[in-house]
Amino acid sequence: MTTAPHPIRQPNLSIVKQPTEPTAEPVEGAVVEHHGEIVKQDSSPSWMRAKLAAVEAAKDHALDNKLYAGWSARGYKNLAARWLEAYRDDHPQMIATAKAGRKAAKGNSTAEADAHDLVKTRREAYRRHRLFHLGKTAAWSAVGMAGAATGAIVGGTLVETAIGVVAYATGVYHGRPELVEAEVEATAPPLSIIEQVDNDFGPNTGQVFMTADQLPEGGSPFPIAQARTPQQLAECVLRALIAENVPVAEVSDVIRLSWGWQCVVRVSEGTPEAIIKVAGDLETRFDLATNGVRPTPMKERRACAVMRMVDRGADPFASAPGLPYRAPKSMSITDKFRIGSSVGGDELAVSLAGVMGLVVATTGGGKTGVLQALAEGTTACCDNITIDLDPHGDGLEDLHDAVRITARTNEQIEAVLLFFFMLSKGRARLRKKLGMGRKWKVSKEHPHFTIFFDEFPKGSDLAKRLAFDLLLVGRKEAVALEIASQGGTKLYLGENIAQMIALKAVGPCKVGDTRAVFGEGSVSEGWLPHRLSPATDTDPKDAGHIFIQGVPGMPDEPIEYKVHEVPSGTLRTLATERLEAGLVEPDQDSLDAMAGIDLPEYVEPVYDIEGVLKKEAPVELLTWEQLLKLCDAEPMAGAQPEATTAVIADAVDLMVKAGVDRMRTETLVAKLAEHDPAAYGDMTAESLKEMLAPVVGKPVTIGALDGLLNPRGFKRDALARLL
Repeated sequence: MTTAPHPIRQPNLSIVKQPTEPTAEPVEGAVVEHHGEIVKQDSSPSWMRAKLAAVEAAKDHALDNKLYAGWSARGYKNLAARWLEAYRDDHPQMIATAKAGRKAAKGNSTAEADAHDLVKTRREAYRRHRLFHLGKTAAWSAVGMAGAATGAIVGGTLVETAIGVVAYATGVYHGRPELVEAEVEATAPPLSIIEQVDNDFGPNTGQVFMTADQLPEGGSPFPIAQARTPQQLAECVLRALIAENVPVAEVSDVIRLSWGWQCVVRVSEGTPEAIIKVAGDLETRFDLATNGVRPTPMKERRACAVMRMVDRGADPFASAPGLPYRAPKSMSITDKFRIGSSVGGDELAVSLAGVMGLVVATTGGGKTGVLQALAEGTTACCDNITIDLDPHGDGLEDLHDAVRITARTNEQIEAVLLFFFMLSKGRARLRKKLGMGRKWKVSKEHPHFTIFFDEFPKGSDLAKRLAFDLLLVGRKEAVALEIASQGGTKLYLGENIAQMIALKAVGPCKVGDTRAVFGEGSVSEGWLPHRLSPATDTDPKDAGHIFIQGVPGMPDEPIEYKVHEVPSGTLRTLATERLEAGLVEPDQDSLDAMAGIDLPEYVEPVYDIEGVLKKEAPVELLTWEQLLKLCDAEPMAGAQPEATTAVIADAVDLMVKAGVDRMRTETLVAKLAEHDPAAYGDMTAESLKEMLAPVVGKPVTIGALDGLLNPRGFKRDALARLL
């Protein structure tokens, strides 16, 4: 039988009693009976008891912190750091920037001289600043020392003691822990972390907070595998960073993931560059694999970096979601589409509308995979035409069916680049007429063009020059060029253009490529694609892993991403679907606008003063139909009317019979009228040009003929290609 629990008994209190024994000593203050015993009650005022308690707490706090000796030393260290920062005042950084500009201007004597003058000016400004700062420091130091000496002489030991106390208190004040540390320590004790299951991708929430001052004494760094709890991990990271002379202040936000650990590290001075410099040494102390430590500086907290420690044999991207299915013409080129995931689990989504891009990775670095991931998105658009250029390899390979034009020879590539350069110039003049404003408005009726140029360094000099010109004018006209190269330096690209391109994605490469693409100080800021390893025949390693900058709508943070690896069969299936749904064709407005645009001088033929041809045009401007035929692409249905085809056939026959390879427009009209008066009797030079413009383009310079130095007309080969 169970009994009901007895209610909690309260202490028995009684009224004040007189002592029962006559011999007992008198008791001062209130007396109560507690469980039968006589207890003395303090009758002092409450404010006095509070003051005494505060004094006792202050004494305990001072003893716990060893009379603040460490605080005082840290305070003077902080003051010295502030003095040094004011002494430098970012002048070394400005000098380094000016020197980098001088180096970049190599080969341009005027720009190089200006940059050299800027370096000298900034060095002189730094010298003046240092002299002024040292003078000011010396003056204040002299005043302080004189005052202290005078006080000590006049006031004796008492003043000396007071000066010492003030100096000590000053160090303590400037070395006290930040308020946020005390708050977190008091209100947010370390929390345990729920283990992440393998099929989840992304961090679980959790928090561990440990400062360098809280480290147990006498310990030494230990391998990260010995850390079983978040607090042990924080201690492991702190000890390793201190051993590497990193001015670490605290470790927080410790998270255990399926592939390793993640935490936030704050440095007390400088920047997280100190962590990045010793990343390789930390891998040794943690006993991790190469690239097992991945620090990422935080933009929103300048003193902090996210540190990810990857377990040996683990893959942070193993549980990343795969490529989503995109139906034919299911999106716009202005939409973002996912191409990969970050090491932290965030999606990598891009839009290529008007975005010039550069992909850099060494052999085995995954350039083709990155281009295929981008092209998989562009070929799914209802308002974009995808073009594939590659002078050496297979380009977009498995997406071939969904690509409108594929060019592999130098002749084809040069013709394609010239065509789109001229189309861009034509659109620039057409925008106002169509009421588009300052930028081409992409639509199904006026589509966007995305040109992928793989193996760019192996292109001809003319192709590179046309590509450079297209990079300058194509963005506003919705003609985007995406270049891929094995390196990002001038040696590979021909010009120092890497940093002028908006979108930059870099995979496994050399450290010089990192600096060439992301800037001279990029390595210290955490941009580390050169630490990635390219694939081999038997191991994919880090192929397809990239650091990327310039993604529309995303901050430029040095985070490692992995681009979707899509099986060849999947890409071929998608390409077939998109081909069957119909490929997008260019708008006639843009094609017509090209007719009135002058060619760049370097693609024009060269004649001497007497009009004799000295050098043929290196590349000929073709019509869209001619370009399709040159690149073995299917022509646009119904693009060339039968009447136009008949005129072209007759014109070619007349030139063959006359034994010439070109003819002036007026001469050709006369020959056609003579050949068939019924069909061509009413034809004029203007009507012939208007008829041939959509398929041939405007008449070209053909050299001295019929007594004229530089007439315009049509070439037999250009007309014959259309037949």
